[in-house]
Amino acid sequence: MIESSHLLVQIRTKEHKLREDLRRLITSVGGFHVQEADHPGPCDLLILEIGGDIQEEFQIINRIHASGSAAEIFLTSQSTDSTILINAMRLGIREFFPQPLREEDVKGALVKLRRRAGLAPVEKVASRTGQIINVLGAKGGVGTTTVAVNLATNFAALEGSPTVALIDMNLLFGEIPLFLNMKPVFDWLEVSRNVSRLDETYLMSILLKHPSGVHVLPSPAKLIEDHAVSAEVIEALLKLMQTMFDFVVVDSGQSLDELSKAILQLSDRLVLVTIPSLPGVINVKRLLDTFKNLGYPPEERIEIAANRYNQKSGISLEEAERTLRKKVAWTIPNDYRNTMQAINSGEPLTTIAKGADITRTLNEMASALARREPLRKKERKRSFFGLIQL
Repeated sequence: MIESSHLLVQIRTKEHKLREDLRRLITSVGGFHVQEADHPGPCDLLILEIGGDIQEEFQIINRIHASGSAAEIFLTSQSTDSTILINAMRLGIREFFPQPLREEDVKGALVKLRRRAGLAPVEKVASRTGQIINVLGAKGGVGTTTVAVNLATNFAALEGSPTVALIDMNLLFGEIPLFLNMKPVFDWLEVSRNVSRLDETYLMSILLKHPSGVHVLPSPAKLIEDHAVSAEVIEALLKLMQTMFDFVVVDSGQSLDELSKAILQLSDRLVLVTIPSLPGVINVKRLLDTFKNLGYPPEERIEIAANRYNQKSGISLEEAERTLRKKVAWTIPNDYRNTMQAINSGEPLTTIAKGADITRTLNEMASALARREPLRKKERKRSFFGLIQL
């Protein structure tokens, strides 16, 4: 007889190795009992591998749901086709594990299941208050998205593998999915339309996950005129994400509207991106004056990054700092070839140009903002968690 504090799990996979990997992970979490593969009785959790005839497989899943033989179903597959993810979401399936499995994602899903079941956690989970790193461009075309994307992927590569989210707050046609070669299914407009459902489970169901480990929330891919997004919704979203992630990187584009002001008030650090030109420096000066008049963010939370910098730039670093009356925290080298190759291939710079000066500078920026050491290992993790976690 299984103790009432344990949840019964059945695993149905095509390959024996995958089943054993899942069994090992379930056992390591504690509080679960894995039944034999041919066990006929009901279970608290069924982990099911799919990947054949999708229509037939979802008919089977629907029958399992209707019968009540499994209280919850988690899916795993080698495919991350959006049809699978959308159908799973419609059936109320909370978790989807692309293969190869990411151990931390499977374990995290099991811990959340125990909480939903009202069981005491096996181990105390410390509350998290993640840092919001806001990346704002002084003007258009200064490389704000490049900085935001590469800061996020570098955060994820720091020692200890911190959890990272990346939000595209460009109100019109944000480019983060292009920079990371991802195909969005949902965006933050979906959050606004379903704000009454906003919790950790719902949010994880619409986030995309990049191979670097970064969770991405894109901006709307088309102009929407029939639904307004309020500052209160964005505030609720960011506060929730702070409890879920160690770092929340926001690509704020170049706007300074009500949504941007709400983000500014919540930001732990503001990275103000410009280029070493007279218009760029003047715009930074105007923004700094604006922040002073608004009363936020505090000057000590603002860091200036001069992108596309070289010794022959139109304005010297000394001249810029004298005009701004503030130090430029980072000068990001002008590396057009590697930057464009990264953008066009949909890869972060750490993949395209690992040893380049621009890559090293962005890594140092992430380490300084996080106050952590860079990852020392020769290779970064290459596992892939797919498009969205359901």
